[in-house]
Amino acid sequence: MNTVVLALTMILLTVILYFVMNAVYVRLRSPFLVPILTTTIVVIIVLLLFNASYETYMVGGKWIDALLGPAIVSLCIPLYKQRDLIKKNLLPIFGGVVVGGIVGMLTGVLAARFVGFSTELLASILPKSITSPIAMQIAEELGGIPSLATVLVIIAGLAGILMGPWINRWFKIDTAIGQGIGLGVGAHAIGTSKALEYGEQTASMSSVAMTLSAIIGALAGPLFGIWLFP
Repeated sequence: MNTVVLALTMILLTVILYFVMNAVYVRLRSPFLVPILTTTIVVIIVLLLFNASYETYMVGGKWIDALLGPAIVSLCIPLYKQRDLIKKNLLPIFGGVVVGGIVGMLTGVLAARFVGFSTELLASILPKSITSPIAMQIAEELGGIPSLATVLVIIAGLAGILMGPWINRWFKIDTAIGQGIGLGVGAHAIGTSKALEYGEQTASMSSVAMTLSAIIGALAGPLFGIWLFP
């Protein structure tokens, strides 16, 4: 098949499936039907049915992937609009992100170390709560597997948006700052997309949390690695 036709086919497949899954999610509102999860599953099923490889899909998928950067940068718009709220609550925001980021890194890796995982796997698990590009770099520096780190980041993000709404209800977290920080720290970019459903303020807090978590993780990750993997 012509490369251009193949690329367009994969792009259309992904976009159409996303809109269909999003319509299902809007109608049923189940956390297990969030479109980023259901679309991924359906795309995988389609590829398996047609015996198409990941490389074949990425002929078109790479163009969708290239839009991730501009999409994240666009979050600066609600961030700018909520700058006064951020200034007034700078200390609780920063404190929540620091605590959440450190706990997110240490809990997974300490639990994995307890059950006897190898150093390579531990180094891949450590940055699971940081956005993908930085997680891959940290994992590689510590002797982990960058691709596995990316998978774990996605799993952490999906777990965050699935469990986040329930956790908010259980602990009665009903403020834009609390919900946004929780989603941004625990589920990074995927969580920020979920935060948009709560409103502009929550999305702004999630964007701040995601960015600060990336910075803290880039600094603290290698230090934790030296401590945990001497």
